[in-house]
Amino acid sequence: MVRKTDHRILAVWAADCAERVLPCFEENYPEDTRPRDAIGACRTWARTGVFRMADVRRIALAAHAAAREVSEFDPARSAARAAGHAMATAHVATHAIAAALYAATAVRDAADPSDAGSATIREREWQLQHLHRLRERMTS
Repeated sequence: MVRKTDHRILAVWAADCAERVLPCFEENYPEDTRPRDAIGACRTWARTGVFRMADVRRIALAAHAAAREVSEFDPARSAARAAGHAMATAHVATHAIAAALYAATAVRDAADPSDAGSATIREREWQLQHLHRLRERMTS
């Protein structure tokens, strides 16, 4: 389905997936705006189609730098990675897949261990349904 989806729709989807888990990052790092900035820049590109590769790279890498400053299995790390990949979607559409996967990983890592599997499945189901809705809404 991703290969058949418009690049800008994928960017909106990636930003939406990343934004759903952004609280995992911001609750612990409220002063660090790099992931939020990446999501916002992704949305701007999806709306305007205008970007400079240097800006996309700088903003995406800043979100990934925020992720590196967080311990490995902390959901904040995956949330920041989701934001970085959302921004990178402006350059290469398939980064949207990574944004969604990192968002699902943040959900898994934030969930109670006894519910982590189910929480991840619910998140992936939401992501798929949301992509369907975006395709319907934005292509009609």
